[in-house]
Amino acid sequence: MSHYSGTASWVQASAPGKLMLLGEHAVLRGQPALVCAIDRRLRLRARRRADGRVVVRSDLGELDVPLRDLRPEPPFAFLATVVRRFAGRLDGGVELVVESDFSDEVGFGSSSAVTVCAVAALSALSGEGADQDSVFREALQVVRSVQQRASGADVAASVYGGTLLYSAAEGVLGRSARDFPLVAVYSGSKMPTPEVIRRVEGRVAGRESIFDPIFQAMGASSTAAFEALSAGNYAEVGEILRINQGLMDALGVSNRALWESVHRLQEEPGILGAKISGSGLGDCVVALGEIPEGVSLGYPIFRLRPSNQGVLLD
Repeated sequence: MSHYSGTASWVQASAPGKLMLLGEHAVLRGQPALVCAIDRRLRLRARRRADGRVVVRSDLGELDVPLRDLRPEPPFAFLATVVRRFAGRLDGGVELVVESDFSDEVGFGSSSAVTVCAVAALSALSGEGADQDSVFREALQVVRSVQQRASGADVAASVYGGTLLYSAAEGVLGRSARDFPLVAVYSGSKMPTPEVIRRVEGRVAGRESIFDPIFQAMGASSTAAFEALSAGNYAEVGEILRINQGLMDALGVSNRALWESVHRLQEEPGILGAKISGSGLGDCVVALGEIPEGVSLGYPIFRLRPSNQGVLLD
């Protein structure tokens, strides 16, 4: 990552969004996951203020409060947490302007991307060196302080770019720079991830002997898909995606909109495999392959590719 020289009044950081390909829920139980940075970016500009105020402007709204009154509350919980961590390293207040290529309503990891950008930009404003590893560590602490159960896979994708084999305990286990087409379909609704996690935990409780092998299969799938992807064996990756849709169904995180999108995608000749992306019970389906322009699935379609550029200071 390039470093800010301190000569401009504004610092700009950018980071990619992400798609979870495999290992959702299992990554919270010690298994590896497969996550991909995408070619949609979030940008954050930051500059010091001499009046001791924190000003935020974004599509989520605006905020203008004294630094001493800043609270980590929605919709700016992640930004506020970052600013509070840097308060002792900055003189006065700070102004932040956020722009994004993707909506926070779609599960492309906007919370992690904005956290990564804010850590990188405020590290630069405070005169600190901020390499990718230090940004990852700081951003991961922020995300986990807000979400508690966060694996950090989203953070890793935004920081490092590429397609990552990731462990919540060990971090990045492997990185592929392969380029391939992806399709994401938004189901039209999104249930908060903590609520989905609670529902899965309720389903698993008392049935660990049944569900533990499912989580292990999801972890094994992530590793196998990463190896196939690294070798350019996309047909195998697609087959693993298909298998894992069944595992997500077993966790109880599918619904009618997701099920219909998965099956309609898998009927397309250019699609190698499709499954739920993310925690489920709403949000997105991800597919490996391409569908022609003009094809309608009844829900918003995003044609994506991996991004090998992680967080950048411009």
